Amino acid sequence: MSERTVIPFGPQHPVLPEPIHLDLVLEDETVVEAIPQIGYIHRGLEKLVEKKDFQQYTYVAERICGICSFMHGMGYCMSIESIMDVKIPDRADYLRTIWAELSRMHSHLLWLGLLADAFGFESLFMHSWRLRERVLDIFEETTGGRVIFSVCDIGGVRKDISSETLKKINESMDIIEKELTELTAVFFKDSSVKYRTKGVGVLSKQLAHDLGAVGPMAKASGLPFDMRTQGYAAYKYLKFEPIIDTDGDSYARTTVRIKEIFQSIDLIRQAISLIPEGEIKTKVVGNPNGEYFTRVEQPRGEVIYYAKANGTKFLDRVRVRTPTFANVPALLETLKGCSLADVPILILTIDPCISCTER
Repeated sequence: MSERTVIPFGPQHPVLPEPIHLDLVLEDETVVEAIPQIGYIHRGLEKLVEKKDFQQYTYVAERICGICSFMHGMGYCMSIESIMDVKIPDRADYLRTIWAELSRMHSHLLWLGLLADAFGFESLFMHSWRLRERVLDIFEETTGGRVIFSVCDIGGVRKDISSETLKKINESMDIIEKELTELTAVFFKDSSVKYRTKGVGVLSKQLAHDLGAVGPMAKASGLPFDMRTQGYAAYKYLKFEPIIDTDGDSYARTTVRIKEIFQSIDLIRQAISLIPEGEIKTKVVGNPNGEYFTRVEQPRGEVIYYAKANGTKFLDRVRVRTPTFANVPALLETLKGCSLADVPILILTIDPCISCTER
């Protein structure tokens, strides 16, 4: 029998975008078990509901994660709006949807770059991030920010997008789609990408379901779970189907994310063509009293927002269940039996956001 050794992986590692920490139990070069260590960057953001009122907490929610900042703010606002029975204007719903899909694009493009960097494909990494800059330019023009946007508010949104700017965004989608087609052809066809991802970290459909996988992790194993199909924001007016694959390996998870970028381009075009004129915010009066449970589809998968209010301006509780936290059990399953060299790739294929997980 081979001798077992325990190797700490992270929290600092050249390939990791965030400080995840795993203790890897190895037999020779094969991982037989992975034990996660949670809490390295815990910040206590949920406890801030005791010091920040329900309006101010919108800004705190956005800072749970820089990449998904808009959708964190959106999920929180949807919870409070549901408690207070606030109907936001249709135009605000469309604007939220446009910004949400731009967030999905920039998150997936960032991830593609990190994946390329993980197996040493530096030019592919730089091209992915170069294309992502086009998306961030749109954010900067429409919100004033490139990481934290602060445009989502309880009752709607704080800023409008003019007809001229919407037309420019539509034109930008054409440019991005053309460049994305050229970029992703490398991910689909290059032998080095396939060598590092094909057949690596296979997660079966049944295991994905049993372990509660969400987002591209679940979709790549054949589970069509996508919270956007519930019809929140303007998604109820748009035509789309969840993108799935059936292979369940790292290549399938890459494929799903790439196809989701193209899908986001289509959804943005649909939203721009259908967006109505009108107000962008409903006036909110009083304090929330009650509780609500909201589910939103972030780039990494389903995020759950639970808010409990007591009729004062300070909430009793805000609870966030993030997609990375939900995907950790599935990650640990895919690591069993893999080689040590594949560990960085497998960790990246769940698109880990540790700042989301350790609030």
